[in-house]
Amino acid sequence: MKITIDQKYLHQTLREMVQINSINPSLAPGAPGEAEIAAYAAEALSKLNAAVQVHEPLPGRASVVGILRGSGGGKSLMLNAHLDTVGIEGMPEPFSAAIRNGKLYGRGAYDMKGSAAACLAAAKALRDAGVALRGDLLIALVADEEYESVGTQEILKHCRPDAAIVTEPTQLNICLAHKGFIWLEVETLGRAAHGSRFEEGVDANMRMGRFLAQLDVLEQLLRSGKAHPLVGPPSLHAAMLKGGSGWSTYAEKCTLSIERRTIPGESEETVLRQIRGMIDQLSATDPTFKASVRVTCAREAFEVEKDAEIVQTLKQASEAVTGRAPEFFGDTPWMDSALLSAAGVETVVMGPSGAGAHAREEWVELRSVEIMAEILAQTALKYCRVQG
Repeated sequence: MKITIDQKYLHQTLREMVQINSINPSLAPGAPGEAEIAAYAAEALSKLNAAVQVHEPLPGRASVVGILRGSGGGKSLMLNAHLDTVGIEGMPEPFSAAIRNGKLYGRGAYDMKGSAAACLAAAKALRDAGVALRGDLLIALVADEEYESVGTQEILKHCRPDAAIVTEPTQLNICLAHKGFIWLEVETLGRAAHGSRFEEGVDANMRMGRFLAQLDVLEQLLRSGKAHPLVGPPSLHAAMLKGGSGWSTYAEKCTLSIERRTIPGESEETVLRQIRGMIDQLSATDPTFKASVRVTCAREAFEVEKDAEIVQTLKQASEAVTGRAPEFFGDTPWMDSALLSAAGVETVVMGPSGAGAHAREEWVELRSVEIMAEILAQTALKYCRVQG
């Protein structure tokens, strides 16, 4: 079926979304968050005759779901994009939405308001064509993906589609897997004493140094071990270190923040077991070594089989629109796709082309956004089934 993307609508929607400041306040204290852009999205979806739901688990942190109801007998599909962005420090034109040489510039243009606009344009194209789907089409424009993903977590309490396309930018290729992450805090304990009284003091910082030496060995083992065929090996890094209270005082405690990037198949318990094993080994060789570990945040890795129905439907739609087969690949950053997949929603990742996510200059290629909108519309036609 011929579907036409309204380019004027798409470009205007994208420009207006980029011009709205939706910096995540968890990343930049005092930033406005998603309230204004969520209101914009809700109005846009309402104009498309979608049933609109607004979910706000935290004040000002709103996510919007627009549902184009099917007639029944078809599968439901969610198109997912996040509305929040990172900060704008050092950016010369964060909210200009200027267009130059086929590229639209501004914070979030690539990551990922271009995708959000493509989702809206796909829904409009289906409405303009008078298409009657059997299954529901859900447009989920969510908050907080850049920090804790409270948006997608909240909408999953209210919506559970059969499949989802997370429209993170992928250069119009199909992402089948990405890494997860675990944030851990290790604390070593010492005994505070005057710097002149070595017989009384126990230096928590020195004890942490011993742990860091073991952590460095583990990090090298992880990267040289068995790699996942799509996302590569797991890794870790020592992100932040804090200990001590003064020049002439033995440090009573030292805290290390670790980020551990996981690959599909690794679990939180496996990672904790590795760290606890290192602590136990150091404690066994020195009774003054006392340490503990806790997880502050954990997000699973993601993987979907390439023969999954949503993957193959998306691939076929992409081939029909572009005339080429998209590449399958794995990515390293974490995405909301892992939450959807863990909830039992068959999920895949695909989005437009561009550059500059989290960088000083960010842009999205407008032609790729147009193509992505058409791919999404064609996928909905095939997956949700057109009423005969």
